[in-house]
Amino acid sequence: MAQCETQRDCPTPPHEEPVTGGVPVLRVPPPASAAGMLAHSRLLDSVAAFTHHRDVDALDHSLALSLAELASARSVSLAKRAVDGSAELESVVNCAPGDDGHYALQVINPVQRDPALASMRRCIGQPQVIAEILGPGMHRLVVPILCDGRAIGALQLDSEVPPSASRPLVEGFARIYANYTALLNESERDKLTGLYNRRTFERHLQRLLSGLDATANDPAAAPVRVWLAILDIDHFKRINDSYGHIYGDEVILLLAQQMRASFRHADVLFRFGGEEFVVLLRASAESTVHAALERFRRRVAEQVFPQVEHVTVSIGYACIGINDYPATVLDRADKALYFAKKHGRDRIYGYESLAAQGLLAQAMAPGSIDLF
Repeated sequence: MAQCETQRDCPTPPHEEPVTGGVPVLRVPPPASAAGMLAHSRLLDSVAAFTHHRDVDALDHSLALSLAELASARSVSLAKRAVDGSAELESVVNCAPGDDGHYALQVINPVQRDPALASMRRCIGQPQVIAEILGPGMHRLVVPILCDGRAIGALQLDSEVPPSASRPLVEGFARIYANYTALLNESERDKLTGLYNRRTFERHLQRLLSGLDATANDPAAAPVRVWLAILDIDHFKRINDSYGHIYGDEVILLLAQQMRASFRHADVLFRFGGEEFVVLLRASAESTVHAALERFRRRVAEQVFPQVEHVTVSIGYACIGINDYPATVLDRADKALYFAKKHGRDRIYGYESLAAQGLLAQAMAPGSIDLF
């Protein structure tokens, strides 16, 4: 049930009654009217609906839609800060009425200097509530989403309702969202790097593959495919043995930062454990994938790591078919990675190219990935 901001806002002051053991229970009087009961019921239904999700992306969509419907908003936007702690926006979800009058969701790729995102950027950069007048009878309210005192995102509501009336609802949703996403991130993010962990791999893979249907209906467009790359730090055991695990962890952390800086926002990044990382990419040509991985390989080789100085990575990749099992594709990419390790390290090889040349025909030792 939504709580009042101050006692005087409530029709009857709430009070505490002791129960067994002396634990106080907050008793809030029921709504005074059927309309109030209906409003509370809608609110509870909305909260139950968006906290039902165990996937952060689905949670984002459900939050924007629930808030838009409850507030009868012209538009609701949810912006999230990049996981690496920078001031950049990682993602933006917008919910607004479509041509048919029903709310429609849109995922926006945040262009960093887009003036339409300026208010949410400002709200995240210096966490504070922002109230603006957009025009006659139209208001904008922007509320930061705070986790441990730090802004992880912002909620923006454009509506005819004055900010003084809509603020308790938006701030309540922001608090629930912050608490719930903290729990989800704990379960699906690697604690050291903030990249996705292995348990989320199949879900993200299926989402990328299902997204291919949107381009399949366009005969003029080149067919887009999903590719999987496995990255492995060369001689990582030697780094741990020579410099200790603290410097080994720092190498892993800096490598993850280089991954975020090198790959596109739409590419999905994982730490599978130890020194092993996985990237899911969408591209229509193998040359595009190879160029992206080569850019990252060079970036790592040129990075100066504390104490260790220079580190290299070996990379193997493979194309994913619609009907492929995840373990099968991981095995293909792992074979290409093993080939890179056996032929000098600090190299990139694709499974399909190696197979076409007959270089994988001979029996190969299993690679380093522990399959499902």
